[in-house]
Amino acid sequence: MDRYGLIGYPLGHSFSISYFNQKFADEKINAKYENYEISDIDQLPEILDRYPDLCGLNVTIPYKEKVIPFLDSLSPEARAIGAVNVIRVKHEGNNTILKGYNSDVIGFTQSIEPMLDKKWHKKALILGTGGASKAINYGLKSLGIEPVFVSRYERPGTIQYDKITLEVVKEYNVIVNCTPLGMYPKTEECPQLPYEAMDNHTILYDLIYNPDQTLFMRKGAEHGADVKNGLEMLLLQAFASWEFWHGKDK
Repeated sequence: MDRYGLIGYPLGHSFSISYFNQKFADEKINAKYENYEISDIDQLPEILDRYPDLCGLNVTIPYKEKVIPFLDSLSPEARAIGAVNVIRVKHEGNNTILKGYNSDVIGFTQSIEPMLDKKWHKKALILGTGGASKAINYGLKSLGIEPVFVSRYERPGTIQYDKITLEVVKEYNVIVNCTPLGMYPKTEECPQLPYEAMDNHTILYDLIYNPDQTLFMRKGAEHGADVKNGLEMLLLQAFASWEFWHGKDK
């Protein structure tokens, strides 16, 4: 039996475990997907040793960047982004070969592209600076959008929340939430933004999918913004993960 799984910390009942085990059942694939909750990335070799039938992993927070030193190679996109969320595990004799990929960028670009109007959407704010935000940055640039990171802290190449004025929201009218603010169970939290500056040319895209409409999305929609959660991105990521695990080497 082939084995796949998710590494991260903490892990709840993840989308991936439900999606892949349902896929295996529906398509009569002799495989199993499990969550591997590890409190330190240094525990990854233990997982690989314990499960010699492991064929692939997904990676979630906080290890999308920390996992890179453990890998033998990276896809060009993963290298450019600097974050990995898919690992293909190959066994060659006594050696285990790990290659890292990034499906975040595929899921994100394919799901946001239909929302974009080149006439109106030229600049974006990326809320957060973690591993997912790096893929969002790469994806937005590939779509011809000029992104800027928003951070709570003073960091090079970022702006801070208290500097986001009404005028900034009008100019940077694509806003992507890559923070956990608003995620279940803390559903009454949202990024601090001047939502009153938003209108029907504003796009609010939230990587969160539980709840299906976050407070960030609700407050934008009240002012006419076009809003979307991260569920379609997750589905597209899952498709891409399977391709990376089983497709020709890239």
